[in-house]
Amino acid sequence: MGRSKKEQVQKFLEDIMMINSEKFKILQKLRKIVFSNYPKTNERIMYGGIMFSFENDFGGLFVRKNHISFEFVFGVYMDDPHNILEGTGKLRRHIKIRTLTDIEDKKVDSFVKQSL
Repeated sequence: MGRSKKEQVQKFLEDIMMINSEKFKILQKLRKIVFSNYPKTNERIMYGGIMFSFENDFGGLFVRKNHISFEFVFGVYMDDPHNILEGTGKLRRHIKIRTLTDIEDKKVDSFVKQSL
């Protein structure tokens, strides 16, 4: 995944790259999954992370101390036969990504496809 068209998002990514190159690689791979599924996705900085939207927000990436959290706005409605999604909120669910291999192991692509 390349540069963001949004200046704030690009600055956020560059800051993460300087602090933790592994988390930067994870963010870039997750962004690539989002944009390969939904090329017209909008991204912006909100709540301290990257929010994705089409007509409405559908998800976001948030850098935590030990992982990247991929939050899904309507995760409660997603098909999750392997109980990968975490969270007990009314609607939101998330996946904790600690390594690049977690992205495939936790089937992130399938959840992104369900997010709209």
